Amino acid sequence: MGNGKLAVITGASTGIGFELAHIAAQEGYDLLVVADEPLIDSAANDFRTHGTNVISVEADLSTIEGNDQLLAAANGRPIDLLLANAGRGLGKAFVDQDVADWRMVIDTNVTGTTYLLQKAAQQMKGRGEGRILITGSIAGLMPGSFQAVYNGTKAYLDSFSYALREELKDSGVTVTVLMPGATETEFFDRADMLDTNVGTQDKDDAGKVARDGWDAMMSGAGHVVSGWKNKLQAAISHITPDSVLAKMHRNMAEPGSGK
Repeated sequence: MGNGKLAVITGASTGIGFELAHIAAQEGYDLLVVADEPLIDSAANDFRTHGTNVISVEADLSTIEGNDQLLAAANGRPIDLLLANAGRGLGKAFVDQDVADWRMVIDTNVTGTTYLLQKAAQQMKGRGEGRILITGSIAGLMPGSFQAVYNGTKAYLDSFSYALREELKDSGVTVTVLMPGATETEFFDRADMLDTNVGTQDKDDAGKVARDGWDAMMSGAGHVVSGWKNKLQAAISHITPDSVLAKMHRNMAEPGSGK
């Protein structure tokens, strides 16, 4: 039987979000899962095998309307856990990108996520309890040559999570940011980055990353960097000039580097 509590997980059709939803279901939470593709409905069937109630919503989380559609699907139930995991990547040189493409990254990763976080946090603060996990990235710790807009949005999320955590510190609501590195998901294919070093190298397991994020959220930690290589990279980023980090990032993300 479930525990009667509701976990909302965005970007749950694949990757880290899919694994987070499995963990939440195993822990007895009812699920409200959302993604911007029909695959979310078949993912929901997988989650139901754990014996919990699952509602799936296909919505465009880059829009306010899409996020309102998600919130309406909760049907008035309080949100106990919000796992704000939906995100969009974009490779290649910024000057060569279509406006619609980089706007989608900002609207999904920044605008839509910020709106959803505000709505959920207001509700949680009013009740005096709740947990929030935001999927940031160690990409937010370094200027992202050939991933410039994406890294910028993750820097925003990393920063925003700490600020929100401080604002809510005495409210009974915890905020945790998960900072994975390159993870084995559909991200690099969708970002058109399969011809880069970072796109072709061995990556972290999405299940392990999700477990690290879940455990950190449940313990109320401020952040977790998943993977020892990423911990090392995060530490290096704090003592390395941004101009050097930008050059390092070029070596990972420049098109053709993975050939």
